[in-house]
Amino acid sequence: MSHNQAVQVKINDQIRTVVANPAVTAKGSRRRFPLSYKLKVLAEAEACHRPGELGALLRREGLYDSHLSRWRAARRAGQLGAAHQQTTAGVKTLKQELADLQAEHARLQKSLAQAELVIDVQKKLSLLLGLATTLPDGPR
Repeated sequence: MSHNQAVQVKINDQIRTVVANPAVTAKGSRRRFPLSYKLKVLAEAEACHRPGELGALLRREGLYDSHLSRWRAARRAGQLGAAHQQTTAGVKTLKQELADLQAEHARLQKSLAQAELVIDVQKKLSLLLGLATTLPDGPR
């Protein structure tokens, strides 16, 4: 609802007009900034040397000093830049490789169980037909 917008509401079989409270605003969502934007703003901030330039940059971009502080700390920790992107891509590759290996392991386990069942049947059939007198591995 916008400022001074009225809405009709049915309460207890009566229709009432409700006016929106302009002091109450919808909950805002948290802003997210792409990596390229963060790096661009950090570079511009480092180029600010005269008094007032940094404040003008922050006002122009609609940012707070805390944004720059967090982004600088993340860059020092190696969480911003090409190294971080490569590490993240490597982690995704390792996760995919793990999933592939787990799927292959499950497939091989199933195949092994089927092969053991066939071998057991062959052993029992061999005993019934009198082709072998003892089981090489013992009874299963």
